[in-house]
Amino acid sequence: MVRPSPIHGKGVFAARAIAAGERIIEYRGERITWDEATRRAAERGGPINHTFYFSLNDGRVIDGGSRGNDARWINHACTPNCEAYEEDGRVYIHALRDIEAGEELNYNYALIYDERHTPALKRLFACRCGTPGCTGTMLAPKRRQKKATAA
Repeated sequence: MVRPSPIHGKGVFAARAIAAGERIIEYRGERITWDEATRRAAERGGPINHTFYFSLNDGRVIDGGSRGNDARWINHACTPNCEAYEEDGRVYIHALRDIEAGEELNYNYALIYDERHTPALKRLFACRCGTPGCTGTMLAPKRRQKKATAA
């Protein structure tokens, strides 16, 4: 069920106990191109990070803000109780562990952002999960490039 979250805005809370490994909900919404997602974000006057977009392996995006369901309200956490994964072009949220009735559902967004992770950028993507393993950001760690060795 959706209700106000202590983490951020609205959140999704378990209406009943959920067993580890259980499929909870599909992330639904309109399927659009990345160019359309960028255009919509600009049209709404907000940065791309404040959307209900979920990237798919084929390069398209699910816009949960258009024809989406309650899954769009699941918040980020650095030490999550759920995970999202894609199967045949559809995204499902599964429980990583047993979840108690009333507990807020969350997964690690691990947002990939190609630009340099400056302090200002990290503030835009700040995490408020409060879990013991909180990294302070919803961004995935940058992959370090290996230095070439001289032959």
